[in-house]
Amino acid sequence: MCRSIKTLRRVDEPATDEELHAAALQFVRKISGYRKPSRVNEQAFNSAVHEIALSSRALLESLTVRKLS
Repeated sequence: MCRSIKTLRRVDEPATDEELHAAALQFVRKISGYRKPSRVNEQAFNSAVHEIALSSRALLESLTVRKLS
């Protein structure tokens, strides 16, 4: 599963919201062990995906990326 995670820090174009959501979803699935959570855990699962996507966006926006010549 983790082998398919792609780098979202790019010089040429910022990561899209869809890419950040997909990466966050993959991370939460791996950590929780759920591909799809039960109804009772759905809110916690979705909240974690949302928070991780937001944190990932903040991280990417705060990094300094050098342009290659």
